[in-house]
Amino acid sequence: MERALTRRGEGRHLARLQDEMNDLFGRFFGGNNLFGLERTALWPTIDVAENENEIIVKAEVPGCKPEEIEISVQNQIMTIKGEKKESAEEKKDNYYHMESRYGSFRRDINLPAETSVDKIQAKCHDGVLTITMPKIEKAKAKQIKVQT
Repeated sequence: MERALTRRGEGRHLARLQDEMNDLFGRFFGGNNLFGLERTALWPTIDVAENENEIIVKAEVPGCKPEEIEISVQNQIMTIKGEKKESAEEKKDNYYHMESRYGSFRRDINLPAETSVDKIQAKCHDGVLTITMPKIEKAKAKQIKVQT
């Protein structure tokens, strides 16, 4: 059974500090509006889940080609890098509103357990990158029976 990862312990304090800093900078720079244009982050949204055998990361990467995405794992930190490129096609249309985002992105994800780096699999389908990482044996929970 998969379970979603939640912030616990000291991580909760860091998350609260990050939220407070985001609020502070948001108020200083005028909320989420810069020069009258809405701005959004260029990195993909992610979901991280784990079960007893593996960790599964799903990242939204619409418009990115699989060969333009780099994935690396070091010291229990997974890095996903890539770039969504604007088409080179010249258009003579006048845009009144454009929400398409182009550019490079990078996401660093702290993994909850050690994984077998050589057995990681990544697949991209319909704009969703799914990365499956088997846990190493020592990272798996051991069930211990109590003797009577």
